[in-house]
This record gives sequence, structure tokens and C-alpha cells, in this order.
Amino acid sequence: MAIEELIEFTKEKIKEFGGKEEEPKNYVFRNNTKVNALEEGGAYFGFIHPEEEPTGAYHDLCIVLFPDESDGENPWLLCLGIGSLGFKNDFEIASLPGLRRSFEGIISNNGFCKTDLTDIDQPLPKEFMDRIPHLSSSLKMYSKLLPVCEILDDPLSLKSKERIAAFLAIYAKARGWIKPRPKRLLESYTAAIKAVRTEEDINDEEKLLNLITRRKFVILTGAPGTGKTRLAKIVSTKLNAESFFVQFHADTDYSDFIYGIIPNLEKDTLGYKEKIGTFSKALKYAKENPNQKVLLIVDEINRANLSNILGPIFYLFEYRLNKTEASEEIEIYPGFRIDRIPENFFMIGTMNTADRSLAVVDFALRRRFAWYELKPKPVNNDGFFLEDFQEFQEIFFWYANSQELNLQPGQGYFFADNEDEFKLRIEYELLPLIREYLQEQLLKPAQEEFNNYFYRRIEKNIFS
Repeated sequence: MAIEELIEFTKEKIKEFGGKEEEPKNYVFRNNTKVNALEEGGAYFGFIHPEEEPTGAYHDLCIVLFPDESDGENPWLLCLGIGSLGFKNDFEIASLPGLRRSFEGIISNNGFCKTDLTDIDQPLPKEFMDRIPHLSSSLKMYSKLLPVCEILDDPLSLKSKERIAAFLAIYAKARGWIKPRPKRLLESYTAAIKAVRTEEDINDEEKLLNLITRRKFVILTGAPGTGKTRLAKIVSTKLNAESFFVQFHADTDYSDFIYGIIPNLEKDTLGYKEKIGTFSKALKYAKENPNQKVLLIVDEINRANLSNILGPIFYLFEYRLNKTEASEEIEIYPGFRIDRIPENFFMIGTMNTADRSLAVVDFALRRRFAWYELKPKPVNNDGFFLEDFQEFQEIFFWYANSQELNLQPGQGYFFADNEDEFKLRIEYELLPLIREYLQEQLLKPAQEEFNNYFYRRIEKNIFS
């Protein structure tokens, strides 16, 4: 029978991920699949918290499967569930952003994942329930207690078994069974997740080049160390563009970027002279050289007051400014007026998402620019400390909320010529960065994870 086969399969898999049914046990196996349960509804089997009893109502997170009496001919339901008694020990685990992210990364379009895995008030969506009407009696009492679900159309297929294994692997990870040692546990976990998760190989150079060719004005965002400025310069080369570069700071103003008057210190008497800003130089070059692409790179674009800096030229960045209708002509500086930005002019602004002191970017700017986010990614190069990068990535994945995820140090922090040099980078770059985050009340749930990393690597505590 399908039930017996999958019970045996799940028990073998959970053992592979560090599960132990014998003392000291770390789970209790439930099997409520007798004939009357299948016929009347309520049949399920799965794994619950080790402190719970073998029968009766229970607390906390579980992995359960709801079979059908047709012995595998109808779809089954695979779930991360919560016992009908609610939370006792597992509320903190269920609250981890990484648990939700892990399940979101493996469920298919045949599944469902709540935005809050601790929610026991909202039932499964009606549209989802309508896809499994034959299980309605089984789910009648559990609909509010199933934050993650996957419909298994053919429960005995390899595809379904891979999905079951991935659910069990994430459950084991959340329970703390998956550790770096023994290595086989981590390898089993990684293999189970990879079997059902499609990893997109993102070519940032190609995507950004395509985006700027289409949209012309792009804001490149990302955490420190993700290579934003470097990528902008690479794209400039691939565009075969004449490149202009400027870096904004808190005191950058209209006269620095567009046009101004400054004292002429070269004369004996007080006098003034023009100061033509980087934007105006780039724009004039583009107009005078229509066959040459021009790229203006504005590094740290949100470090300054953009409304003051852009002034009346803000209008020119309107996406798809009508080419046929008469447009408002704007004086960039005396003797240089334009009614639209030349077709051969492009602009990339870089923005550090981890800088907490930056000016707010208004919605008008957001509408006029396309936005591309660079995320930290491993690098297959000599001198890259991959294991350390992956450990940081793992901590952020599991503990950082959606906003804090943008603070993960990029790959640039993890290059060094040797171990001693990298330890210096840990002590004088990574540790102060994480300390600053924590002092700003960011990433607080991850504090001990970070502290453990720093003490293990350099024998230093975050707050000594």
C-alpha cells in the first residue's frame, strides 16, 4: 500500500537528516491511518515534537502527510503543521524568517505558504482547498494549523518523494539536527534542497546591460561589498561608452553636479567664474557626439539631497518622454539648453542599502529610474573564503527580516591573500560592521550566532 511505502520512506529520510526515534529521541512518530480514519476523515501520519505523547492532541511544529483512501490514486497533502494545542516550545522557531524562506524556496505552484508561519487564525485559502475536495473532511479541523502545504498529485512518484525529503530536511534544520559535523548530515540536507529548488544562475552584467539599454537610467542597489561601482564600470566598457564619474556626499549640491558660480582665485581682485558640473559636461558631450554612447556613473547617489541637486533637470528623466510633441526646454547653464536628454546618454546611480544615514529617495525619482539589486554571491576565485561567506549568508538567511537581509556584507569582504590577512579583515571590518548593526538594534535574534562565529574564528566577542 502507498501509506506503508511512504511511512517507511519518511522514517528512512528523517533518520538521514539526524532524526532519532530511540532515546534520546528528537521526534515522536504519529500514525493515524487506520481504516476508520481513512473512511471518516482525519487520517494522517508524521513527526511531532519529542516531548509530546504518542496519541491525543499535541503542541508545536510537525511534518504531516494527509493520505487518501484511494491508496495513492488521488492527491495527498504534505504539510508543515502546528499541533491543535498551539505553541509550547516552537514559537521562536516558527518565527524565524529563514524557516519561511526555506519553505518558500521549495514549494511549487501546487503549494501554499503563509506569510506568517505562527498564524493559527487564518484558514487555508478557499481556492487551495477546492483543489483537494476529497481531503475536506480530514482538513476540517486542521485548516488553520497548516502554514505550509504541498499537493502531491502522485504521492509515490520520485518528484513527490523529493518534495517530502525537502520538507523533512528543512524541519531537521529548524530543529537543530543539521550541523557542520558530521558532514554527511549537511550533505544530505543540501542534496534534498537542491533536488527541488531551481537555482537561477544570474548574470548581473548581462541583465544590467540589457536593462540600461532599454531604460537608460538605472539605480544599482546593494549591500557594501557587492561590487556596484565595479559592475557599473564593466557595463560602461561593454556599452563602449564614454564614461563620466562623480561620487555624491552630504555636501554635494546643484553647483557641483549641474552648474554654479565660484570665486576665481587665480586673479588678484575678487572675481567669479563658471563651474560646469559633471552632469552638464556629460550631457553636452552626448549632444555634441550623437554617435558616441555616454554613461554617467553617480556613485552613492542617495548620500546627497537629490531634489536640491537635480533641480529643474528632474523633469528630463521622465521615462519615455514623448519624442514628437514639443517639450519644455530647460537651460542647463547659460548658452546650453535642451528639451530632452539625448538618446545616446545613459546614467547609473549606485546606492548602498546598508548605509543608515542616507537621504530618503522620493517616489518621483523611483518612477523615473529602473532599479536593479545586487545581492551577495559566492565567487569561484583563489583568495575567496567561501566557507566564511556561506556562514554569514546562512545567518542572514535564517535570522534577518526582509529589510535586514539587505545588510548582508557582500563578497568583497571575503577576499584575502592568506588566512592571517583574512583574520584581520574579520577583526577590523566584519566584526565592527556587525557590532554597529547590533547597536542599532538590527539583527538582534542573530547576535549569539554572530558571536559564536567571531569567537571561533578570531577568539573575540562582539561586545568585549
